[in-house]
Amino acid sequence: MIHHKLIVQNTLGIHARPAGHIVNIASSAQSSVDLLYSGQKVNAKSILNLMMLAIEPGAEVEFIINGPDEQKTADDLTELFNNKFYEDAT
Repeated sequence: MIHHKLIVQNTLGIHARPAGHIVNIASSAQSSVDLLYSGQKVNAKSILNLMMLAIEPGAEVEFIINGPDEQKTADDLTELFNNKFYEDAT
């Protein structure tokens, strides 16, 4: 089991498009992927769960990943967050 903390670095936070990217990574994983934010834990394979959290820019989120491909899933999520969900021009 991996507890993986990441910072939301894009300018708009986690809205529909970033949530979709997270769901794509989580859904393609064999591992279970949960997201913990502001005391709430949700299944990261559900876009509705992610959207209801209204995660703002600069927020720290924690992924709890458990399963056979947990390290790859954590690496893929890290790349997504570090690239600002491929939204912000740098």
